[in-house]
Amino acid sequence: MKFGVFDHLDRGTVPITEHFENRLKLAEVYDRAGFHAYHIAEHHGTPLGLASSPSVFLAAVAQRTKRLRFGPLVYTLSLTHPLRIIEEVCMLDQMSGGRLELGIGRGSSPYEMGYFGVDAKNSGKLYIESYDVVMMGLTSRVINFEGEHFNFKDVPVELECVQKPHPPIWYGMSAPAAVPWAADNGVNIVCNGPSLPVKAITDRYREVWHAKFDGQNKTMPFMGLGRHIVIAETHQEAYQAGERGFNRWYSSLQHLWRANSNPMKSYPIPEDFSAAEKAGIVLVGTPDQVAAKLQHEIDIAGVNYVLTRFAFGDLTYQESLRSLTLFEQEVMPKFDSELALA
Repeated sequence: MKFGVFDHLDRGTVPITEHFENRLKLAEVYDRAGFHAYHIAEHHGTPLGLASSPSVFLAAVAQRTKRLRFGPLVYTLSLTHPLRIIEEVCMLDQMSGGRLELGIGRGSSPYEMGYFGVDAKNSGKLYIESYDVVMMGLTSRVINFEGEHFNFKDVPVELECVQKPHPPIWYGMSAPAAVPWAADNGVNIVCNGPSLPVKAITDRYREVWHAKFDGQNKTMPFMGLGRHIVIAETHQEAYQAGERGFNRWYSSLQHLWRANSNPMKSYPIPEDFSAAEKAGIVLVGTPDQVAAKLQHEIDIAGVNYVLTRFAFGDLTYQESLRSLTLFEQEVMPKFDSELALA
Protein backbone atom coordinates (compact mmCIF):
# COMPACT_ATOMS: atom_id res chain seq x y z
CA MET A 1 0.00 0.00 0.00
CA LYS A 2 1.26 3.44 -0.94
CA PHE A 3 -0.02 6.81 0.14
CA GLY A 4 -0.39 10.03 -1.78
CA VAL A 5 -2.03 13.39 -1.14
CA PHE A 6 -4.83 15.15 -3.01
CA ASP A 7 -5.34 18.88 -2.57
CA HIS A 8 -7.95 21.18 -4.07
CA LEU A 9 -6.05 24.15 -2.63
CA ASP A 10 -9.51 25.42 -1.74
CA ARG A 11 -9.77 28.80 -0.09
CA GLY A 12 -9.47 28.91 3.69
CA THR A 13 -9.41 31.93 5.99
CA VAL A 14 -5.82 33.17 5.63
CA PRO A 15 -4.49 35.54 2.94
CA ILE A 16 -3.69 33.84 -0.37
CA THR A 17 0.07 34.40 -0.05
CA GLU A 18 0.04 32.66 3.34
CA HIS A 19 -2.27 29.98 1.98
CA PHE A 20 0.17 29.06 -0.79
CA GLU A 21 3.14 29.09 1.58
CA ASN A 22 1.33 26.82 4.05
CA ARG A 23 0.65 24.30 1.31
CA LEU A 24 4.28 24.40 0.20
CA LYS A 25 5.42 23.79 3.77
CA LEU A 26 3.08 20.79 3.95
CA ALA A 27 4.54 19.54 0.66
CA GLU A 28 7.97 19.57 2.29
CA VAL A 29 6.58 17.36 5.05
CA TYR A 30 4.97 14.99 2.53
CA ASP A 31 8.39 14.73 0.93
CA ARG A 32 10.21 13.89 4.16
CA ALA A 33 7.47 11.49 5.30
CA GLY A 34 7.76 9.32 2.19
CA PHE A 35 4.43 9.97 0.48
CA HIS A 36 4.44 8.80 -3.12
CA ALA A 37 2.91 11.85 -4.80
CA TYR A 38 1.15 15.16 -4.27
CA HIS A 39 -1.80 15.66 -6.64
CA ILE A 40 -3.56 19.03 -7.07
CA ALA A 41 -6.80 20.06 -8.76
CA GLU A 42 -7.43 22.68 -11.44
CA HIS A 43 -10.46 24.94 -10.99
CA HIS A 44 -11.39 28.42 -12.20
CA GLY A 45 -13.51 31.23 -10.78
CA THR A 46 -14.36 29.36 -7.60
CA PRO A 47 -13.07 29.13 -4.01
CA LEU A 48 -12.84 25.37 -4.58
CA GLY A 49 -9.42 25.75 -6.21
CA LEU A 50 -6.84 28.53 -6.03
CA ALA A 51 -4.25 26.67 -8.14
CA SER A 52 -6.04 27.63 -11.36
CA SER A 53 -2.72 27.34 -13.19
CA PRO A 54 -1.44 24.04 -11.75
CA SER A 55 1.94 24.27 -13.47
CA VAL A 56 2.80 27.51 -11.70
CA PHE A 57 2.22 26.03 -8.25
CA LEU A 58 3.84 22.72 -9.14
CA ALA A 59 7.00 24.50 -10.30
CA ALA A 60 7.34 25.75 -6.72
CA VAL A 61 6.66 22.24 -5.38
CA ALA A 62 9.44 20.92 -7.62
CA GLN A 63 11.92 23.29 -5.99
CA ARG A 64 10.76 22.70 -2.40
CA THR A 65 10.92 18.87 -2.51
CA LYS A 66 13.48 16.19 -3.36
CA ARG A 67 11.73 12.81 -3.68
CA LEU A 68 8.02 13.61 -3.73
CA ARG A 69 6.34 13.02 -7.05
CA PHE A 70 3.63 15.50 -8.00
CA GLY A 71 1.20 16.50 -10.69
CA PRO A 72 -2.19 17.87 -11.68
CA LEU A 73 -5.25 15.78 -11.02
CA VAL A 74 -6.19 16.89 -13.50
CA TYR A 75 -5.11 19.25 -16.26
CA THR A 76 -8.44 20.29 -17.75
CA LEU A 77 -7.55 19.58 -21.36
CA SER A 78 -10.66 21.21 -22.81
CA LEU A 79 -9.55 24.60 -21.42
CA THR A 80 -5.88 24.73 -22.41
CA HIS A 81 -4.24 24.51 -25.81
CA PRO A 82 -2.48 21.12 -26.15
CA LEU A 83 0.80 22.66 -27.31
CA ARG A 84 0.93 24.63 -24.07
CA ILE A 85 0.22 21.47 -22.06
CA ILE A 86 3.04 19.61 -23.84
CA GLU A 87 5.54 22.34 -23.07
CA GLU A 88 4.53 22.70 -19.42
CA VAL A 89 4.59 18.94 -18.84
CA CYS A 90 8.10 18.68 -20.29
CA MET A 91 9.34 21.66 -18.30
CA LEU A 92 7.99 20.32 -14.99
CA ASP A 93 9.38 16.85 -15.61
CA GLN A 94 12.80 18.31 -16.43
CA MET A 95 12.78 20.75 -13.50
CA SER A 96 11.99 17.94 -11.06
CA GLY A 97 14.35 15.33 -12.47
CA GLY A 98 11.49 13.15 -13.71
CA ARG A 99 8.98 13.34 -10.83
CA LEU A 100 5.86 14.47 -12.70
CA GLU A 101 2.59 12.51 -12.55
CA LEU A 102 0.28 13.61 -15.38
CA GLY A 103 -3.44 13.71 -14.60
CA ILE A 104 -5.76 14.43 -17.53
CA GLY A 105 -9.48 15.08 -17.74
CA ARG A 106 -12.27 16.86 -19.56
CA GLY A 107 -13.44 18.98 -16.63
CA SER A 108 -16.43 18.55 -14.36
CA SER A 109 -17.95 22.02 -14.09
CA PRO A 110 -20.02 23.40 -16.99
CA TYR A 111 -19.77 26.85 -15.43
CA GLU A 112 -15.98 26.88 -15.39
CA MET A 113 -15.91 25.65 -18.99
CA GLY A 114 -18.41 28.31 -19.96
CA TYR A 115 -16.11 31.07 -18.71
CA PHE A 116 -13.63 29.91 -21.38
CA GLY A 117 -16.27 29.72 -24.11
CA VAL A 118 -16.43 25.91 -24.02
CA ASP A 119 -19.80 24.16 -24.13
CA ALA A 120 -19.59 21.30 -21.63
CA LYS A 121 -22.13 19.26 -23.63
CA ASN A 122 -19.85 19.27 -26.66
CA SER A 123 -16.48 19.13 -24.93
CA GLY A 124 -15.93 15.38 -25.30
CA LYS A 125 -14.44 15.52 -28.79
CA LEU A 126 -12.33 18.53 -27.85
CA TYR A 127 -10.94 16.62 -24.87
CA ILE A 128 -10.17 13.50 -26.90
CA GLU A 129 -8.40 15.44 -29.63
CA SER A 130 -6.40 17.42 -27.09
CA TYR A 131 -5.32 14.22 -25.33
CA ASP A 132 -4.22 12.67 -28.64
CA VAL A 133 -2.17 15.75 -29.50
CA VAL A 134 -0.56 15.87 -26.05
CA MET A 135 0.45 12.21 -26.21
CA MET A 136 1.82 12.69 -29.72
CA GLY A 137 3.87 15.67 -28.58
CA LEU A 138 5.28 13.78 -25.59
CA THR A 139 6.43 10.84 -27.69
CA SER A 140 7.65 12.43 -30.93
CA ARG A 141 9.58 15.48 -32.12
CA VAL A 142 7.04 16.56 -34.74
CA ILE A 143 3.24 16.88 -34.50
CA ASN A 144 1.04 16.14 -37.49
CA PHE A 145 -2.64 16.00 -36.63
CA GLU A 146 -5.95 16.61 -38.37
CA GLY A 147 -9.14 16.86 -36.38
CA GLU A 148 -12.31 18.82 -35.88
CA HIS A 149 -10.76 21.20 -33.35
CA PHE A 150 -7.02 21.01 -34.03
CA ASN A 151 -4.91 20.83 -37.17
CA PHE A 152 -1.12 20.71 -36.98
CA LYS A 153 1.35 20.31 -39.83
CA ASP A 154 5.01 19.61 -39.01
CA VAL A 155 4.88 21.43 -35.67
CA PRO A 156 8.28 20.92 -33.99
CA VAL A 157 8.57 19.76 -30.37
CA GLU A 158 11.75 21.12 -28.88
CA LEU A 159 11.21 20.05 -25.28
CA GLU A 160 11.06 16.48 -23.98
CA CYS A 161 10.40 14.69 -20.70
CA VAL A 162 12.94 12.92 -18.53
CA GLN A 163 10.52 10.00 -18.15
CA LYS A 164 10.10 7.86 -21.25
CA PRO A 165 7.92 7.47 -23.17
CA HIS A 166 6.06 9.98 -20.96
CA PRO A 167 5.17 10.59 -17.29
CA PRO A 168 2.63 8.23 -15.67
CA ILE A 169 -0.95 9.07 -16.68
CA TRP A 170 -3.78 9.49 -14.15
CA TYR A 171 -7.52 9.61 -14.71
CA GLY A 172 -10.55 10.09 -12.44
CA MET A 173 -12.88 7.09 -12.56
CA SER A 174 -16.52 6.89 -11.46
CA ALA A 175 -17.94 3.87 -13.30
CA PRO A 176 -16.71 0.43 -14.47
CA ALA A 177 -17.66 1.23 -18.08
CA ALA A 178 -14.61 3.48 -18.44
CA VAL A 179 -12.20 0.88 -17.05
CA PRO A 180 -11.11 -0.98 -20.24
CA TRP A 181 -9.47 2.07 -21.82
CA ALA A 182 -7.56 2.86 -18.61
CA ALA A 183 -6.48 -0.73 -17.95
CA ASP A 184 -5.49 -1.41 -21.57
CA ASN A 185 -3.29 1.70 -21.55
CA GLY A 186 -1.83 1.25 -18.06
CA VAL A 187 -3.45 4.44 -16.81
CA ASN A 188 -3.60 5.01 -13.04
CA ILE A 189 -7.10 5.70 -11.73
CA VAL A 190 -8.57 7.59 -8.77
CA CYS A 191 -12.02 7.09 -7.26
CA ASN A 192 -14.07 9.00 -4.69
CA GLY A 193 -17.16 8.19 -2.68
CA PRO A 194 -18.22 5.03 -0.83
CA SER A 195 -15.85 2.08 -1.04
CA LEU A 196 -18.32 -0.60 -2.13
CA PRO A 197 -19.05 0.91 -5.59
CA VAL A 198 -15.29 1.45 -6.00
CA LYS A 199 -14.82 -2.31 -5.60
CA ALA A 200 -16.69 -2.90 -8.86
CA ILE A 201 -14.21 -0.58 -10.59
CA THR A 202 -11.07 -2.13 -9.12
CA ASP A 203 -12.32 -5.68 -9.77
CA ARG A 204 -12.97 -4.81 -13.40
CA TYR A 205 -9.61 -3.06 -13.70
CA ARG A 206 -7.73 -6.12 -12.43
CA GLU A 207 -9.69 -8.37 -14.78
CA VAL A 208 -8.90 -6.30 -17.88
CA TRP A 209 -5.31 -5.60 -16.89
CA HIS A 210 -4.44 -9.24 -16.16
CA ALA A 211 -6.05 -10.36 -19.42
CA LYS A 212 -3.72 -8.07 -21.36
CA PHE A 213 -0.50 -7.98 -19.33
CA ASP A 214 -0.17 -11.30 -17.47
CA GLY A 215 3.26 -12.79 -18.10
CA GLN A 216 4.78 -9.47 -19.25
CA ASN A 217 6.49 -8.62 -15.95
CA LYS A 218 4.63 -5.32 -15.63
CA THR A 219 3.66 -3.60 -12.40
CA MET A 220 -0.04 -3.08 -11.77
CA PRO A 221 -0.94 0.63 -12.07
CA PHE A 222 -2.33 2.53 -9.12
CA MET A 223 -6.00 2.24 -8.24
CA GLY A 224 -6.54 5.09 -5.81
CA LEU A 225 -9.17 6.00 -3.23
CA GLY A 226 -9.58 9.56 -1.94
CA ARG A 227 -10.25 10.15 1.76
CA HIS A 228 -10.41 13.25 3.98
CA ILE A 229 -8.46 12.59 7.18
CA VAL A 230 -8.32 14.48 10.47
CA ILE A 231 -6.35 13.02 13.40
CA ALA A 232 -6.05 14.32 16.94
CA GLU A 233 -5.38 13.06 20.44
CA THR A 234 -9.11 12.46 20.98
CA HIS A 235 -11.96 11.50 18.65
CA GLN A 236 -13.99 14.51 19.77
CA GLU A 237 -11.23 16.97 18.91
CA ALA A 238 -10.70 15.38 15.49
CA TYR A 239 -14.44 15.26 14.79
CA GLN A 240 -14.99 18.92 15.64
CA ALA A 241 -12.09 20.10 13.48
CA GLY A 242 -13.05 17.75 10.65
CA GLU A 243 -16.68 18.87 10.65
CA ARG A 244 -15.70 22.53 10.53
CA GLY A 245 -13.18 22.05 7.72
CA PHE A 246 -15.42 19.71 5.75
CA ASN A 247 -18.38 22.09 5.86
CA ARG A 248 -16.24 24.96 4.54
CA TRP A 249 -14.77 22.72 1.81
CA TYR A 250 -18.22 21.50 0.73
CA SER A 251 -19.49 25.07 0.55
CA SER A 252 -16.66 25.83 -1.88
CA LEU A 253 -17.42 22.64 -3.82
CA GLN A 254 -21.02 23.76 -4.33
CA HIS A 255 -20.25 27.46 -4.80
CA LEU A 256 -20.68 27.84 -8.57
CA TRP A 257 -23.54 25.34 -8.73
CA ARG A 258 -25.51 27.20 -6.08
CA ALA A 259 -24.65 30.56 -7.63
CA ASN A 260 -26.36 29.26 -10.77
CA SER A 261 -29.35 27.88 -8.80
CA ASN A 262 -28.36 24.33 -9.66
CA PRO A 263 -26.83 22.65 -6.58
CA MET A 264 -25.20 19.26 -7.16
CA LYS A 265 -27.38 16.40 -5.91
CA SER A 266 -25.51 13.32 -7.13
CA TYR A 267 -21.94 13.98 -5.97
CA PRO A 268 -20.41 10.79 -4.52
CA ILE A 269 -19.50 12.54 -1.25
CA PRO A 270 -22.56 13.51 0.84
CA GLU A 271 -22.87 17.07 2.07
CA ASP A 272 -23.80 16.05 5.61
CA PHE A 273 -20.59 15.55 7.58
CA SER A 274 -21.99 12.89 9.88
CA ALA A 275 -23.20 10.92 6.85
CA ALA A 276 -19.81 11.23 5.17
CA GLU A 277 -18.05 10.13 8.34
CA LYS A 278 -20.43 7.20 8.83
CA ALA A 279 -19.86 6.12 5.23
CA GLY A 280 -16.09 6.03 5.76
CA ILE A 281 -15.46 8.83 3.28
CA VAL A 282 -14.15 11.13 6.01
CA LEU A 283 -11.86 9.46 8.55
CA VAL A 284 -11.56 11.22 11.89
CA GLY A 285 -10.29 10.13 15.29
CA THR A 286 -7.15 9.07 17.10
CA PRO A 287 -4.31 7.46 15.13
CA ASP A 288 -5.47 3.95 16.07
CA GLN A 289 -9.07 4.72 15.15
CA VAL A 290 -8.12 6.22 11.79
CA ALA A 291 -5.77 3.32 10.98
CA ALA A 292 -8.54 0.79 11.64
CA LYS A 293 -11.08 2.76 9.60
CA LEU A 294 -8.62 3.20 6.74
CA GLN A 295 -7.80 -0.51 6.63
CA HIS A 296 -11.53 -1.25 6.50
CA GLU A 297 -12.03 1.09 3.54
CA ILE A 298 -9.02 -0.35 1.69
CA ASP A 299 -10.30 -3.90 2.19
CA ILE A 300 -13.73 -3.02 0.83
CA ALA A 301 -12.54 -0.92 -2.12
CA GLY A 302 -9.71 -3.20 -3.25
CA VAL A 303 -7.36 -0.30 -3.91
CA ASN A 304 -3.57 -0.21 -3.78
CA TYR A 305 -3.22 3.56 -3.28
CA VAL A 306 -4.84 6.06 -0.90
CA LEU A 307 -4.99 9.77 -1.67
CA THR A 308 -5.14 11.43 1.72
CA ARG A 309 -6.52 14.93 2.27
CA PHE A 310 -5.11 16.63 5.35
CA ALA A 311 -5.65 20.27 4.28
CA PHE A 312 -9.15 21.38 3.33
CA GLY A 313 -11.71 24.03 4.17
CA ASP A 314 -10.78 26.28 7.06
CA LEU A 315 -8.50 23.81 8.82
CA THR A 316 -5.51 25.76 10.07
CA TYR A 317 -1.98 24.93 9.01
CA GLN A 318 -1.33 23.68 12.54
CA GLU A 319 -4.37 21.38 12.44
CA SER A 320 -3.37 19.93 9.08
CA LEU A 321 0.22 19.50 10.22
CA ARG A 322 -0.95 17.73 13.39
CA SER A 323 -3.01 15.24 11.36
CA LEU A 324 -0.15 14.72 8.92
CA THR A 325 2.44 14.22 11.67
CA LEU A 326 0.29 11.70 13.57
CA PHE A 327 -0.47 9.90 10.32
CA GLU A 328 3.22 9.66 9.47
CA GLN A 329 4.31 8.54 12.92
CA GLU A 330 1.47 6.28 14.03
CA VAL A 331 -0.65 5.27 11.02
CA MET A 332 1.70 4.71 8.09
CA PRO A 333 3.90 2.20 9.97
CA LYS A 334 0.82 -0.03 10.44
CA PHE A 335 0.63 -0.58 6.67
CA ASP A 336 2.94 -2.62 4.54
CA SER A 337 4.15 0.34 2.52
CA GLU A 338 7.50 0.67 0.82
CA LEU A 339 7.29 4.38 1.42
CA ALA A 340 6.55 4.03 5.11
CA LEU A 341 9.78 2.08 5.43
CA ALA A 342 11.86 4.40 3.23
